[in-house]
This record gives sequence, C-alpha cells and structure tokens, in this order.
Amino acid sequence: MTEKLFTPFTAGAIELSNRIVMAPLTRNRADDDTGEVGDLHVEYYRQRAGAGLIITEATQISPMGKGYIQTPGIHTEAQVAAWKRVTDAVHEAGGKIVVQLWHVGRISHTSLLPGGQAPVAPSAIGAGAKTFTKAGFEETSVPRALTVDEISATVEDYRKAAALAIEAGFDGVEVHGANGYLIDQFLKTGANKREDAYGGSIENRARILFEVLDAVTAEIGADRTGLRLSPFAPANGISDDEPQAMNEYVVKKLNPYGLAYLHLVEGATGGSRELKEGESLDALRALFEGPYMGNNGYDRDLAIEAVESGKVDLVAFGRPFISNPDLVDRLKRGAALNSGDQSTFYGGGSEGYTDYPTLEDAAA
Repeated sequence: MTEKLFTPFTAGAIELSNRIVMAPLTRNRADDDTGEVGDLHVEYYRQRAGAGLIITEATQISPMGKGYIQTPGIHTEAQVAAWKRVTDAVHEAGGKIVVQLWHVGRISHTSLLPGGQAPVAPSAIGAGAKTFTKAGFEETSVPRALTVDEISATVEDYRKAAALAIEAGFDGVEVHGANGYLIDQFLKTGANKREDAYGGSIENRARILFEVLDAVTAEIGADRTGLRLSPFAPANGISDDEPQAMNEYVVKKLNPYGLAYLHLVEGATGGSRELKEGESLDALRALFEGPYMGNNGYDRDLAIEAVESGKVDLVAFGRPFISNPDLVDRLKRGAALNSGDQSTFYGGGSEGYTDYPTLEDAAA
C-alpha cells in the first residue's frame, strides 16, 4: 500500500502530485545588482520538480526588502523574465512552484539598501542579529520605524509582487510571515512598540498581515496564496510576550480567506521541535480549517506518521532537498540520503548546488 505522504493532494487551486514540499531555502546565488535568477537556478529547481510543490527561496518584494547579498527579487520586469525560465522548466518537468514573497524589515544592513538607507521596521529597535553582506557576516543596522503611509506602500508592494509572480508563471505565492522578518516583526511584542493602529493590541499588531493578505488574495485569489508563520521560533532576535494568544487570533481569522495552505514552522526554525509551557501547535492546527503544512526536522518516518494520522496535510523538507534533488524518490524507496556540504549552502556556483547525484546517477 502506498503511504498517504506519496499520494496527490489539492492545495487551493494547486494540484500536487504528492504531499512532499520543498521548503524555501536561501542559497545566495542571484545577481546581486539586478536581483535576477540565472541558468543555475533553472537547473536547480528543475532537478527538484519531483516535489509535490516547490516553494522558492525567499524573494524580496522591493529594493528596501533586501536583507542579504545575492538574493532574488520579484519587483522588476527583468526579474519576472528571469523567473519565467525557472517556472517553465519546473512545469515542463511536471512540477508546481510558488514564490515566497519577502520583506526582511530590520534584518538588513545599510550597505544592502538603496542610497545606504537604514532598514525599516515597525519600531526603531535593532535585532541584535547578523546578516550576509559583501564584507561577510555583519551586525544588522538599527532600523527606523515605518510611517503609516509607508506601511500602505509596503502592502501595495506585496500586491504588485503577487501580480508579477503570476506573470512569471508561478502557480501561486507564499507570503512570508515568519522567522523574524517584517511581518513577524509587526506581530511580535519584542520588535513592535508602536502606539498607533499597528501596535499595542493583538488585533493592531496583526493588522499589516491581514492587509497584505487582503491585497494579495484580491489580486491573484486566495486559492493561490499560502502563508508561512513561525509561531514560537526565536529567529533573528524576535520575541513575543503572548505567542499562543496572538497565533490563535491569527489562525482563526485566516479561515474565511480559504487560503491554499498554512505553513507553520513547528518549534525553533532549524532547531528543536520542543515547545515551552503554554505553547501548543495542536491548538493552532485544530483551529485552522484549510490545508496545513508542517515544517521543521521531519524525516521519512515522522512525515509518514504525521500525514497518516491527519496531523498535517503536507510536509515541507528543507535541507534534505539541498543535497537530494530526487528526495521524493528516495523517501518513497526508503533509500539513503546524500549528506549536504554546508560550506556551499550560501553563495558560490554549481558546486553544492546542482551537482548532487540522484539514485539514477549512482546506478549509472
């Protein structure tokens, strides 16, 4: 009998051949000046089209949304044309692909932003984190607080990026609301000390998230829109006084949208799945009425069990997809996985990017 993990699934308007998702993975190989992807990206994503769904590396919605060198954008026509080559390749290989829409907020550096500007955030509070610049890993710059008009303009940037994503041939978008980036900064009390309509209460701190979702879903349809959240992750210096209450509010308010899926980082991003007292993923899952995608530390057995038991509908794998372009085939067969070379995860060329062998390669 075929395990449910390997069976088709429908996420909104997106028909998936299996329930295994390639998680968004920043690899720092785009053109640093133009934000365009290139030939390497076409091959990299094509190789991994066996995933039921590919979520691209985080992709900035505007020049001010950039936080790391050599990350791609989706805010110019040239970037659209470059991404179109990727989506065409994935579709020709039988896959589905969505782009993750990203604004880093305060997780940036003046050297990465137009005119050497300070990063923007809900409040002028430094993250105490590091980012990847041309000089290597540097402390993030202290941000300035966005004005209300600038928040509206940023919401419009998300809408435009979603429209450009469809123009580029993507099957949909994932709004990045996780890991201490801009939307997460508004959600969390540690980064948001505003006293206006975007700060203070849970409803106010969540306001920008729902304004973004309103704009994106009106543009491309809720059934082509996913959302990623990290309810309990302390990523990029983020913290919150009331994470369970905030996320229960958010999840309940998501239901009327009819999103393609909700993608949660379960525990600490790239770390432990353990939760603190008072934190409950089960409670959040029980509140959400749409397709649910779990992410963080899944292996074959955990993924199969989670899908079979109904805890999750989809499972996102991150690092295993770096070194295993044929990950779905390997999981299906119970085959050994290639180990990844961490020295090539961020930046570089084809080495450690498009040269990992498949099972077929090994048998040849």
